[in-house]
Amino acid sequence: MTSVGEALVRGLKARGVTVVFGIPGVHTIELYRGLPGSGIRHVTPRHEGAAAFMADGYARVSGKPGVAFVITGPGLTNALTPLAQARADSVPVLTVSGVNPVATQGKGHGHLHELPDQLGMMRTVALHATEIAAPEALGPALDGAFAALTEGRGGPVHLQVPTDVMPMACPELAAPAPQGGPAAPPARTLIEAARRLNAAARPVILAGGGVKRAGAALRAVSEALDAPVIQTANARGLMHGHPLTVPASPSLDAARDLIRGSDLVLAIGTELGPTDYDMYKRGGLPDLSGMIRIDLDADQLARHPAALPIAAEAGVTLDALAPLLAPARRDGAARADAARRAALAELSPAMRAQIALLDTLRAALPGAIVVGDSTQPVYAGNLYYDHDRPGGWFNAATGFGALGYGPPAAIGAAIAAPGTPVVCLTGDGGLQFSLAELMTAMDEGVDVTFLVWNNAGYGEIADAMRAAGTEVIGCTPTPPLFEPLAAAARMPSVSIPATRDALAAALRTPRKGPRMIEVRVG
Repeated sequence: MTSVGEALVRGLKARGVTVVFGIPGVHTIELYRGLPGSGIRHVTPRHEGAAAFMADGYARVSGKPGVAFVITGPGLTNALTPLAQARADSVPVLTVSGVNPVATQGKGHGHLHELPDQLGMMRTVALHATEIAAPEALGPALDGAFAALTEGRGGPVHLQVPTDVMPMACPELAAPAPQGGPAAPPARTLIEAARRLNAAARPVILAGGGVKRAGAALRAVSEALDAPVIQTANARGLMHGHPLTVPASPSLDAARDLIRGSDLVLAIGTELGPTDYDMYKRGGLPDLSGMIRIDLDADQLARHPAALPIAAEAGVTLDALAPLLAPARRDGAARADAARRAALAELSPAMRAQIALLDTLRAALPGAIVVGDSTQPVYAGNLYYDHDRPGGWFNAATGFGALGYGPPAAIGAAIAAPGTPVVCLTGDGGLQFSLAELMTAMDEGVDVTFLVWNNAGYGEIADAMRAAGTEVIGCTPTPPLFEPLAAAARMPSVSIPATRDALAAALRTPRKGPRMIEVRVG
């Protein structure tokens, strides 16, 4: 008979898990006993936070839950920040950890890795957190975890196993419980939505990350309505180069003016959060209370008034809605073009130069996945950038805003999409949060280009301090010498000026496996 730890690994495999990211410890040995022969690939990062960030990047690209194995106590607390990022962006990440023996929990006796209430701590961040306190609880716990990961909005989920339970004999697990598929909204709701949309003369669509896997359906609806489509950062790439695309943040006046000039807004899979809709905290977002809003999460729908809220999955709803729309010629393409031009003109010359570099990246590596950290070109791109791959532009500069996200998440993305070029767009400051993961990239041989925007400090924060009339303090940590650093990691590298020609040449240089390109700024 297998142990609980071994059976848990088998249960993950039965639910489609093929990769786990983790650092082994004495409290998780039984999990690792189950890995050989399981068909599950194990990736060893250098920090538990990186393990969860890798699981996040893997989940965003693969469409499947990312899984991280971490130890009791400090291993799990190290993963809390990545899990908060996953919650902010609705990314399905499962952490599996140990926890101290059942009889010792909450006693404060000073056991190794002891926390006052580890499960309670996780419940403040995770959508769902469960302790597997006995062998017979394992199967139901796995079913509950995967229901939370795959049904509804998605987000971080946690399972913990006491160290005295993990080696216990476990009976054979039953087959996984079937997961429910997305249901279409009621026919009467779709008919009413179509009636309102068909009657609109100047409709506008707001597309968020919840629609990123339904690009064809989004295009069909937008073309039928001749409606411009404003995309949040997590929706970029859905309508690359399309006459109706507006790849501009709703924080910009140009996008807001387009919304304000519409007579009906259709919001799809977007939480309408301030990091997308009010980045500069200016207020003044147009009134959206008359919108039709489609979202999986009933709680999200309740947070903003809407004339017609529809609690349903975006792709299913759009597929069902498209045949009900009466194609009409409006002035959608002209309105979209005007908004694009105005949005780009609204940005500073420095931001426009950074966006031009992003355009160069896209041309040099078409179809690449660009994983960003909080660095200046990422902020600029979130404001305005038309990527060419659905789901291929994501970063930690929205939502929770965790630094150090880019390098490990890019590794997870590359493992999820072998053969696809992946670019980690990070700053010299942000990279120093997770430098050690360069070695993980080398160990795994992933095709990741670490594109380091080296402005010798926290440039975005320094700019914000100056704008606030505050003396700039703490924003100039000395960056490492990146070429010797890459050499120490046995990684090929090159250092270039921040010009389009230099970047294009560096990106187009043939390579295999990870590499670093330092972009010297100023």
